[in-house]
Amino acid sequence: MRKGKVFYKEHFAGIITETDDGEFVFLYDGNFVTEHPKEFITFSMPVANKPYTDKRLFPFFDGLIPEGWLLDIASATWKINKNDRMGLLLACCRNCIGAVSVIPISEDDEK
Repeated sequence: MRKGKVFYKEHFAGIITETDDGEFVFLYDGNFVTEHPKEFITFSMPVANKPYTDKRLFPFFDGLIPEGWLLDIASATWKINKNDRMGLLLACCRNCIGAVSVIPISEDDEK
């Protein structure tokens, strides 16, 4: 299972997870829901206390991943298959242009 902390501007917004079954889950943080109820990260995922799930990486998060020659460089540098969308999201999206960033959560962080 791989996870990342999602930040909207400077606020911790929630957690994105790829389960061992290959399903993707995004859950807004409870404090973010309470304090920023109208600051959703994408129109397709309004702020709510429910998990969003999909069999593919959500289009919004997939759109954060580099494309073209920059994807080639990222894939080669970190030795990540271009089809490993969660791996690329966690490796490349710490400092995205825009309001959203994703910081990987290591297994050590969860202990």
